[in-house]
Amino acid sequence: MAELHVIVLPGGGYHRHAPHEGEPVAEWLRGLGHDASVFAYPVLTPHPGPLDAVRAEVRRVRSAGAARVALLGFSAGGHAAGMAAYAPGASPEERVDAVVLGYAVVSMMLAKHKGSRVNLLGERATWDARRETSLDQLVTADAPPTFVWHTAEDAVVPVQHSYLLGMSLAAAGVPHEVHVLPGAKHGVGLATGTPAAAWTDACAAWLRRLGAAAVPSVD
Repeated sequence: MAELHVIVLPGGGYHRHAPHEGEPVAEWLRGLGHDASVFAYPVLTPHPGPLDAVRAEVRRVRSAGAARVALLGFSAGGHAAGMAAYAPGASPEERVDAVVLGYAVVSMMLAKHKGSRVNLLGERATWDARRETSLDQLVTADAPPTFVWHTAEDAVVPVQHSYLLGMSLAAAGVPHEVHVLPGAKHGVGLATGTPAAAWTDACAAWLRRLGAAAVPSVD
């Protein structure tokens, strides 16, 4: 078994799972030498249902023998991944070693993406509920290393989401990378054949460095 197991969480606005953000991404990760699986977290399910389910999946993967576990999520799946990585209350078995977020829904305080917010929190979510499910409000110094990428002109989930998260990660001193790439289309997945496809090489290199840093040096 590979040392790192990556759980892939497809996007879909918390009302479906986008197929191109699932198994094709897991296959790419396997090609890099990692174990990978796609998790169909609950949709059209109120908070904290998705969070609880993702954390249960992390426990399951660890109990199956994974030495280290990472989450990779897109859009609303990125929000689910970030909640599992940053929200308080995780047991030691539920904590993840790294998280990769592609054009993720970060802030429930912003106007977009309204669909994700309504599906998760309801039409009349309070400001407190929106704040408590905004990833940038949950980052602490012990958050896992994070790789963030977004397309610059995304009109569905604006790049401001990733900027907010990057500022929070920097303020907390969390190891991270933030990549803003050309493009306006949302939901590009691996982005094959577009300039945004550069995220895959950058992420692969980041995962390699992360793995190297986890190996104790030998004097």
